[in-house]
Amino acid sequence: MAKKSRAPNAPIASTDSSDQKPESSAKHDIRPGQSLELLKELHILTRDGKLNQDSRRKLKQVYHLFQFIEPLLAEIHTKQGSVTLVDHGAGKSYLGFILYDLYFKALRDRSHIFGIETRAELVEKSEELAARLGFDGMSFVNLSVAESITSDRLPETVDIVTALHACNTATDDAIHFALQKKAKSIVVVPCCQAEVASVLRKNKGHSLSKNVLTEMWRHPLHTREFGSQITNVLRCLQLESHGYQVSVTELVGWEHSMKNELIIAQFKDLPRGKPAQRLSDVLETLGLEEMRERFFTT
Repeated sequence: MAKKSRAPNAPIASTDSSDQKPESSAKHDIRPGQSLELLKELHILTRDGKLNQDSRRKLKQVYHLFQFIEPLLAEIHTKQGSVTLVDHGAGKSYLGFILYDLYFKALRDRSHIFGIETRAELVEKSEELAARLGFDGMSFVNLSVAESITSDRLPETVDIVTALHACNTATDDAIHFALQKKAKSIVVVPCCQAEVASVLRKNKGHSLSKNVLTEMWRHPLHTREFGSQITNVLRCLQLESHGYQVSVTELVGWEHSMKNELIIAQFKDLPRGKPAQRLSDVLETLGLEEMRERFFTT
């Protein structure tokens, strides 16, 4: 179970004594049914089955994310008998491998995980590991997120799209991919969002005389933080303007990661008009009209 989030001004304090140890037994941290050999291959566990503090944090994050993704997988699988998931910016594919081990491995049907990663060496290593473990329902593709939208190496439609700590515009590319592929669910944890902040910064001088709200990002630190906040607001409005029901929460407590806003969208074919107008109004109010192409509506 993940720790409860601390109060905004509370000091960081761990209640898990094992987190304070450089290395300790992992038996209480690993989910039932999880392959220890897989965790060793991913270098989350040491060869003698121990966890260090950094690996424990990483495992808690992935497990907490799994708690959100598992019911989405189960709902889709129940309805159609199989499920496809695409993980963008997969990196070493920690998320994909653990999802496969805990859920997909037991299905023995057409269900599949695709990992998309731009670094060829990581794709090659993931392919080797999947083959070694017998994870036949996993594929890895060496493409950018933008390239993946039109690539014939991926199916025309997919069920779930994930992007864990996809930096800057990679999260938006993953969302665009999901919209193009008519994904039923989208799960993203954005990271390093700089594009909106740069536009706010560029237009700040002109906006100061026109709009008192500009005071919210007049100082450089506030520009960066407000830019990150408004980026995710725009993403949520964009998803809602495409008929998705959106929820936003923390992935884990702030003591584990400062980049942990979790956005979950499920396609419900909801009315699109109001969120589309709100998105347009926000862009206009904040002087972000030039970003309409990125945050497009239907």
